[in-house]
Amino acid sequence: MTSSHQLVVEADGGSRGNPGPAGYGAVVVDPATGETLAEAAAYIGVATNNVAEYRGLIAGLRAAKALFPEAADGAVRVHVRMDSKLVVEQMSGRWKIKHPDMKPLAAEAATVFPPSAVTYEWMPRERNKHADRLANEAMDAGRRGEQWEPSASTAGLDTPARRAEGRPAEAEAGAREVGDASAGAAKVRAALAAARTGSGTGTGSSAGSGSSGGSAAPRTSDVTAAPAATPRVGWAVAPDMGAPATFLLLRHGETALTPEKRFSGSGGTDPELSATGREQARRAAAHFEALGTVEAIVSSPLRRCRETAGAVAARLGLDVTVDEGLRETDFGAWEGLSFAEVRERYGSDLTTWLTDPQAAPTGGGESFVEVAERVAVARDRLAAAYAGRTVLLVSHVTPVKTLIRLALGAPAESMFRMELAAASLSEVAYYGDGNASVRLFNDTSYLR
Repeated sequence: MTSSHQLVVEADGGSRGNPGPAGYGAVVVDPATGETLAEAAAYIGVATNNVAEYRGLIAGLRAAKALFPEAADGAVRVHVRMDSKLVVEQMSGRWKIKHPDMKPLAAEAATVFPPSAVTYEWMPRERNKHADRLANEAMDAGRRGEQWEPSASTAGLDTPARRAEGRPAEAEAGAREVGDASAGAAKVRAALAAARTGSGTGTGSSAGSGSSGGSAAPRTSDVTAAPAATPRVGWAVAPDMGAPATFLLLRHGETALTPEKRFSGSGGTDPELSATGREQARRAAAHFEALGTVEAIVSSPLRRCRETAGAVAARLGLDVTVDEGLRETDFGAWEGLSFAEVRERYGSDLTTWLTDPQAAPTGGGESFVEVAERVAVARDRLAAAYAGRTVLLVSHVTPVKTLIRLALGAPAESMFRMELAAASLSEVAYYGDGNASVRLFNDTSYLR
């Protein structure tokens, strides 16, 4: 056994409402066998997804520290795996930490082990099932007015074999140091005892009481040692949809064409934001910074959206991904014209367009049906890519209205009965069973 002990921490957090009732889960894993060495979970009251994820990270690191409480700095190396791109990138030092709620949590996480002893890796949500189950168990317990109890947990359904499918290079190196898979768990348990007694022999012991200080420290009821055993399977476990993909739908800021109510789609006009539009984008950015929930930003390729998204991204320290599916309708020959001008020049076509969702604007534009097909494809792709996360989509009147309409199961004609102001915010959550929930529509309160 070498003097350096290798551990893997998998952590997650969730919020039902974002912000809303929140909890975290974390598991410490033997990288050689995938065996669970300790679990941590807790309900933390009302918080955002990001706060809960950071709390899960801190709890996981402290649970790992509790396994080797007397080990010298550098004697334990930890590889953290999380499905939160935000936490992984910020703790790796690649993204700036600007939100006031995140800074103290990141600083606290950095004090558990020397920074050089911890590495971070993003992994897909479907590989983080153990920690995700723990977080949901904690939130379920909070809903009942209780705290999570290890004895009631079924999160151990995650198997070492499943973890091994995504084992990173650092974990493989740890496996070589600890030993072969058949003997790895026993050696780790012996190492735990040796670290506590200062000797080279001993038996495994609990990791439940070694944490100290800080609001996110795992308490005795939050963390438990978990030696190899047959996983516990509940006979009446309800299907767990997990946290939804939450779309914050931001219409771009005002352009020179907006107050004149001119058709401005993707068929030729690509105006920039006006001075009013830039101020709206600035206020939206301040709103999202205060909200503290945005984990990624996706924009239409058109300039007015990219400028709006850029203002938010600069404030949050995030990158902007462009998605063609979020572009505005192609209004064909109507581009740049006012409603009155279109009625004067193309009256018959306009009348048909206002009554038939399959009718396209004059000159090869897109019908509402065609736009809905394009937007639905983008919706499905983004909902899968950002499952369990909150993403800001910066788009236009028609795509935003379409997403709302589809979420409600409303007919295409309902598009003409929706009002969507410049720089307004709407919100839709998409769950794993395919259902959607409209949470907000056309909010402009933060612009005042």
